[in-house]
Amino acid sequence: MSFTIKVGLASCGLAAGAGEVYEATLKHIKSKKIDADVKKTACIGMCFVEPLVEIIQDGKKSITYGNVTPENIGTVIDSYMKGKPVLENIIISNIEKGSENDTMKKQERIVLRNCGNINPTSINDYLENKGYQALEKSVIKMKRIDIINEIKKSGLRGRGGAGFSTGLKWQFAYDAKSIKKYIVCNADEGDPGAFMDRSVLEGDPHSVIEGMIIGAYAIGADEGYIYCRAEYPLAIKHLNIAIEQAKEKGFLGNNILDSGFNFELHIKEGAGAFVCGEETALMASIEGKRGMPTIRPPFPAQSGLWEKPTNINNVETFANVAWIILNGGGKYAKHGTEKSPGTKVFALAGKIKNSGLIEVPMGMPLKEVIYDVGGGMKTGKPFKGVQLGGPSGGCLPAELLDTVVDYDSINKTGAIMGSGGMVVMDTSSCMVDIAKFFLNFTQNESCGKCTFCRIGTKRMLEILTRISEGKGNLEDLDTLENLSKNIIAGSLCGLGQTAPNPVLTTLKYFRDEYIAHITDKKCSAGVCSALLKYEINKEKCIGCTLCAVKCPVKCISGERKKAHEIDQEACIKCGACYDACKFDAIDKR
Repeated sequence: MSFTIKVGLASCGLAAGAGEVYEATLKHIKSKKIDADVKKTACIGMCFVEPLVEIIQDGKKSITYGNVTPENIGTVIDSYMKGKPVLENIIISNIEKGSENDTMKKQERIVLRNCGNINPTSINDYLENKGYQALEKSVIKMKRIDIINEIKKSGLRGRGGAGFSTGLKWQFAYDAKSIKKYIVCNADEGDPGAFMDRSVLEGDPHSVIEGMIIGAYAIGADEGYIYCRAEYPLAIKHLNIAIEQAKEKGFLGNNILDSGFNFELHIKEGAGAFVCGEETALMASIEGKRGMPTIRPPFPAQSGLWEKPTNINNVETFANVAWIILNGGGKYAKHGTEKSPGTKVFALAGKIKNSGLIEVPMGMPLKEVIYDVGGGMKTGKPFKGVQLGGPSGGCLPAELLDTVVDYDSINKTGAIMGSGGMVVMDTSSCMVDIAKFFLNFTQNESCGKCTFCRIGTKRMLEILTRISEGKGNLEDLDTLENLSKNIIAGSLCGLGQTAPNPVLTTLKYFRDEYIAHITDKKCSAGVCSALLKYEINKEKCIGCTLCAVKCPVKCISGERKKAHEIDQEACIKCGACYDACKFDAIDKR
């Protein structure tokens, strides 16, 4: 009887201590002389219960355990071998009822098909899961235009945010007349709370590489770049390994699979500028220039890298390609909706129970994504809003939870699909503060080329800061809306054109919070410190002095066993007293 034990060693797992769990697993099976093959894998998506360990017995279905530690891994393995798994550790299971079975049941994994299942540094694992079969089919059995038509048939739209037809984009590059062409993968994922691309590159780099090679063959490119931010060291490490393995197997380089097709692939590490997610700024960065957007037309398909025709797609888009070629565009189009076929990967973050990665069919209502797949609110407080599309997206309220997840439906709300970040908020979140946070991000990341983006976002941020401090007026709301319209109209690239979205959507759906900050000088969520006031309830205070001890500015006075008092002039509103009090005797107003 042999076992396979897989340990998730993606960034999320390593941060939670999976490296130590892996070492403890090796030590345990060696000491007990257990016939088990211990394998490294990546993220299955359940980041909220890392470290994750999956145990598979020959001829039986697997059990996956969450929140595993070096101290309990031995018990987990031994109990599994005895046929009595430690139930409180089971996360998903096909032979025992696991706590997250329903979460996985709602998903359709095409992009994430191999993530968390294979060793990302083993090309043999990828080959055993139909890896590079789509490439072989493409370069040996299909004409270039047939590949493009198959992608068109699938209806695949770019997963980087704009949602433009991938097949049509490839067609433009195919039609461009040039001996030299380039293909580029945009892996410059910079949205706060987004980690879809990182997880795919860490967990299944060959799927992205195979998709790029197929795309290069289809448009006639012989050279490509993966533009990945340097803050993703594990993703870059796995990409470099995968590229070398693909070369050794004849999938990259000269005369690929004896087809006469040549393709070289490079990695360009970005310095972390958010604006380099915009394709013209990205190409400037690859060329060694400062990452700043340029006017279009010409579009990259006509004049891109070094003025040669260039096709750019993001990580998730390329990860779909091999599956589509192997299974057919028609089968892919059966997933999702008519105008938004396929699946979408989302990174769930914020006040949601099941934070991590999910992949769901297009057309699923937001409510189902958040509550059925995401597990609902982890704090127990009511849902308040969800930020879609990162700092360039919008905040949607509870009354729009029936909105289905597809490009057109999301766009109608004023938000955008974006690359797939989804930040969930409960009633402890202040929407004025949220808008200020995201605008501060885009304002800092503006390259400064466009006056409206450079200065307009700065003026908007000043107004939001004034409102959050109780110093705003109602005319500020009209000014914010007018500035937003001008910034959208006067900005050259997508950063400036979408930067006002968080402000516009919060003004649209949470306007009452802005008015409360202005007229009542109150922040209902208790977030904006300038509008906060901490007071000691004299009927509840027993004079334990704990609040006074914790106060960093010593503004709380009173005798032991008698009610204390806060000096409001000296109070810096840090909340240390509120957190320290064990008797609910401090009111936050």
